[in-house]
Amino acid sequence: MATVRPLDPRLLRYAGAARGYVILTAVFGVVTAGLVVAQAIVLAYALAPLITGEASLEDVNGKIVVLAAIFLTRSAVVGLQERFAHRAATRTITQLRSQILNHAASLGPRWMASGRGARLTTLATRGLEDLEPYFVRYLPQLLLAATVTPATLVVVWWQDWTAGLTILITLPLVPIFMILVGKLTESASKKKIATMQRLGAQVLDLIAGLPTLKALGREKGPGARVRKLGEAHRRATMGTLRIAFLSGMVLELLTTLSVALVAVGIGMRLVYGWMDLTVGLAVLVLAPEVFFPIRQVGTHFHASSDGVAAAEEVFAILEQPITHAALGLHAGSLPVPDLRTTTIQIRDLTVRAGDREVFAPYRLSFDIKPGTITALQGPNGSGKSTTSLALLNLLRPDDGEIRVGDTALSKICPASWWRNIAWVPQRAMLIPGTIAENVLLDTAPNSPIIADDDSTAGAETTRSAGFEQAARVTGLSEVIESLPDGWQTRLGHGGVGLSLGQRQRIALTRALVKDAPLVVVDEPTAHLDSDSEQVILDGIKALRGQGRTVLLIAHRNELLNIADDVISVASRDANTLPTHSRAGVES
Repeated sequence: MATVRPLDPRLLRYAGAARGYVILTAVFGVVTAGLVVAQAIVLAYALAPLITGEASLEDVNGKIVVLAAIFLTRSAVVGLQERFAHRAATRTITQLRSQILNHAASLGPRWMASGRGARLTTLATRGLEDLEPYFVRYLPQLLLAATVTPATLVVVWWQDWTAGLTILITLPLVPIFMILVGKLTESASKKKIATMQRLGAQVLDLIAGLPTLKALGREKGPGARVRKLGEAHRRATMGTLRIAFLSGMVLELLTTLSVALVAVGIGMRLVYGWMDLTVGLAVLVLAPEVFFPIRQVGTHFHASSDGVAAAEEVFAILEQPITHAALGLHAGSLPVPDLRTTTIQIRDLTVRAGDREVFAPYRLSFDIKPGTITALQGPNGSGKSTTSLALLNLLRPDDGEIRVGDTALSKICPASWWRNIAWVPQRAMLIPGTIAENVLLDTAPNSPIIADDDSTAGAETTRSAGFEQAARVTGLSEVIESLPDGWQTRLGHGGVGLSLGQRQRIALTRALVKDAPLVVVDEPTAHLDSDSEQVILDGIKALRGQGRTVLLIAHRNELLNIADDVISVASRDANTLPTHSRAGVES
């Protein structure tokens, strides 16, 4: 994995807001360099006559006014730079977050497997927020070091070559120590990011499985693991802070000694009359300004290192190539045939299981007849869920094809295809909001609207035609009657506040309400008790009773018993296939 440089070109390539900000900050740097030099010279010319007694305070009033104007202008430039820095940071984070989410979607659902979803969630939220110190503190000082430091060094050399030579010799020591400390900080930051991602994944998994763990009396077990990861994250954070404090002390000591060498040389030459006082004061004021931007770069590097590490993770994802399995999903433009009367034909469907030498499913062929329930059965890893992803047009098969009547699925407009499908996953996808909003999540905007008779204070909830009837069929109406706020009961992320069975009832009700002729149901009774399971079974049979076509992924016999057709799905190790068969699949 490539290391992010102080100003990584990839940041400018992926974030347009960063390009404009860098140009603007460079302009501010040039202006600041001019103001720093002017401030030192005006201050020297104002103080020297006062110290020698050649002028009174009234004689230098004009220089004091100029000095005040320079000081105010410099303060205004710093304020503007910081204001634009906050704006650029917000826009850049937004752009990177949008790009990483879009790219992850383009990589396909299989790429999101194996814990990548939790990693992406952590990176797109907390991780990218750490880029703000990089923009607000680190990057401006980096550009100032590229403008103010050379400009002030040239002026010092022009005024007094001895002081300039002293600074030139001691100045490289600062970046050398910064590089040595930076290597250590980079490792600590990467460790912190990795720990934070593991902690986020563990917490998300714990929250998702908490109802099941509680039912089994094991809800306290994962707490020790989460505490251990939290402690590891704390140690990594404190380690980074410890390095920051120590390196800051080293840089402060180094720059202070360097400026002291210049000051001692100037003092000795002033005592012996080998230097003009005005020149000595100007050089003495400019010497700290030479070191200041570089010293600030080292100071703020640690505050921005977490953001730099997060940006490195973002670039690694954005540079992931989109494989052929994720290409071509949006190329179709033909309309969808009438699924209520059209048979879906799956022929020789073969998909490679990630990077493994396994095809799951392998050479799967079957028909999904309209108005029937077709169940897919098979051991874990055989490719049942992969088959449903291919049918949903979220995954392009390595071999074989799916035809809707006489039309290949790859030629059908994906947006219109998805409008004709209702999907009930193993864990219901619920958003923060009311139960009514979750039921109507996939409902078309032009569905009939019915006012809620139970609403208070003029509140209304949008419900499509058949809303109440669908709730009665799935048993959701019983859940609604037991809740004080009824349909207006607000749910947390993922449906927090309801049991797994109640969440599945919402998902099935959503499928009934949505006028979709094809319904894909993935293990709807997993982790449910017998009463909830029977309600789900009745809901699935109600879908068939409405003339819907149902593809059911099932393990339990209760689900297989209500199916009209049961299809066995199997995987195949690629190493056991004949050479000509492997070549045919991979081509």
